[in-house]
Amino acid sequence: MKRLAIIGSGDLGQQIAYHATQDNQFTVVGFFDDFKNQGVLVNDIPVLGDLNDVSSQFKKGIFDELLIGIGYKHMTFRNDVFNKFKVEIPFAKLIHSNCLIDPSCIIQAGAVIYPGCIVDQNVTIGENVLINVGCCIAHDSEIGKNSFLSPRVAIAGFVTVENSCIIGINATIIDNIKIVQQVQIGGGSVVIKNMEKAGLYVGNPARFIR
Repeated sequence: MKRLAIIGSGDLGQQIAYHATQDNQFTVVGFFDDFKNQGVLVNDIPVLGDLNDVSSQFKKGIFDELLIGIGYKHMTFRNDVFNKFKVEIPFAKLIHSNCLIDPSCIIQAGAVIYPGCIVDQNVTIGENVLINVGCCIAHDSEIGKNSFLSPRVAIAGFVTVENSCIIGINATIIDNIKIVQQVQIGGGSVVIKNMEKAGLYVGNPARFIR
């Protein structure tokens, strides 16, 4: 079983560690966290150091693969951390075993897919994407890298979500929609037309706020 390290030991990092171990996919050997001292235990998992220690610990053979447990309020930082380490350290893919993932899907490094998700034919999930519980992504859609889907997002067919987007809980996106990068969609919103500029959208139908 591969040994996994997680950057960030907050709530999201702890959730990822829980699913990785409870689903018997990885042994989680530790966290890296700039705000906790080395050796501190978080749910019985040690903090291995801060971001400055990631490369040296990998070279020592302490872990095999890496994931990022930094949440949606820090998406730029999440993206920067991924780009910093992907050139030298393998990023894992964590796909919970009770998800339904069509074999034709492309799921790239660093992606995390929580329990209960359905990912249909010819879907592409980009690097460093997190898809929370119960999401459904229909055929021929694409989720750009460094994006974050909250629980129970429903995305229809032929949808393109570009990089660094955040989609709120229970949001619905109808078919043949394109969403540009750095869009945030509020919880419960219904997207019925293309989103052509970055910013926050909310409502039914979803409208640009700022």
